[in-house]
Amino acid sequence: MEIGSSLINTGVQGFQEASSRANQAAQEIASQSVADASTDSVKSEDLTTSLVELKKAEIDAKANVQVIETASDLVGSLLDVKA
Repeated sequence: MEIGSSLINTGVQGFQEASSRANQAAQEIASQSVADASTDSVKSEDLTTSLVELKKAEIDAKANVQVIETASDLVGSLLDVKA
């Protein structure tokens, strides 16, 4: 069972890190939008970078969900074999 819980923990940790990066990117996008509205200057490179980081975090989060689901299935299969 240690393998299953280790995989689940890895997936959860990866998901939390992706979530944190998504929050940071979203905050950067929001702050750029507020700054741009007050100065009428658009920093498209900064905004693009933040949007790319947000998308990367989304993809990472989805991948970690798959790790968690696979680990859960593995644990279920192991329990079925033991039973």
